[in-house]
Amino acid sequence: MKKTLIIVTVFVFVFSCKQKEETKTIEKEWSTAEKIANANGFENWKKVSELQFTFNVDRDTTHFERSWTWHPKTDEVMMVLGKDTIVYNRKSVDSTSMNADKAFINDKYWLLAPFQLVWDTSASISDTSVVEAPISKTQLNKITITYSDDGGYTPGDAYDLFYDDDFMLKEWIYRKGNSKEPSMMTTWENYEDFNGIKIAKTHKRPNEDWTLHFTNIKVVK
Repeated sequence: MKKTLIIVTVFVFVFSCKQKEETKTIEKEWSTAEKIANANGFENWKKVSELQFTFNVDRDTTHFERSWTWHPKTDEVMMVLGKDTIVYNRKSVDSTSMNADKAFINDKYWLLAPFQLVWDTSASISDTSVVEAPISKTQLNKITITYSDDGGYTPGDAYDLFYDDDFMLKEWIYRKGNSKEPSMMTTWENYEDFNGIKIAKTHKRPNEDWTLHFTNIKVVK
């Protein structure tokens, strides 16, 4: 009888351990959004204390730029635009800092869109499909992130993101107000690793003399 009880106890213990291991495996399974974010170093973001970058747009013969310093742990932001410098905290945006904050949200999105897939929990993300990418005309994976009609500076917008089997973005389509037709499409290229954070430094529109690119990037841990 005792021997039988021991065998049953061992079986229950082994079965319980197996269930716990299977549960851990399930818990560790990442969503597509998490896989894209982590392919770009999202696991290192928690260590970042300061991010600096300059947002540039070159169109034909014109050049535009603005520079940012962001302390994500405190949400303090500094913008330098020409001779003007604005410092504010994102936890207390008011009428004097709102335009700067709108610009920051735009520029940060271009810089860290793979992370926004995880950060923007109120947005909906579609299932993955394999399609012909709009710019390269190659077969890429595609997901769409759609924002709610409520809240934010640009409610209801949608982005179609095209990524390779390594979960790195290669191009995207922006659709204002979730319109059927693209409002803008660009490449994602010229990736570089900055202290564990991978950033696509260059975005180009097809058949246009237009380039959005980042310079003076610094990731401080």
